[in-house]
Amino acid sequence: MITYREERLSVDSYIDFLKHTDLGSQYPKERFRERIERLVKNVSISLVAKDGKKIVGVLFGLTDFAYWLYVTDLGVDRAYEKQGIGRTLMKMAHEIAGGEKDIAVYLIANDKAVSFYEKIGMEKSKDVMQFSKVEWTDFVVE
Repeated sequence: MITYREERLSVDSYIDFLKHTDLGSQYPKERFRERIERLVKNVSISLVAKDGKKIVGVLFGLTDFAYWLYVTDLGVDRAYEKQGIGRTLMKMAHEIAGGEKDIAVYLIANDKAVSFYEKIGMEKSKDVMQFSKVEWTDFVVE
């Protein structure tokens, strides 16, 4: 039985979880551990899905609790995909942030995840601006 709750993860717990998902491919190699430490410490919303003690899903989000929610991370253990875990985590985060009548949700989806987000009702946006001078070295979290 999968359980869901708000919970802060340790750096090591999150890095271990990333090894079982495709989510880790979004992170640059540069200062990886240091940046993950800041991520788990500073997100506004930290949701975890567990099967017993095993972490099988994670959602991190930033929100102002008034207008918007930016989902920085949503991942599900490869062995637990297609069981509604990602959908449930998104719904919980949206409610915690303030609900769908008040809160717009934004995120950057990797190509493999676009169809999932479309299935849950999200649409591609043309009005998001970006400023980035970050140079990233791709790698796989192992």
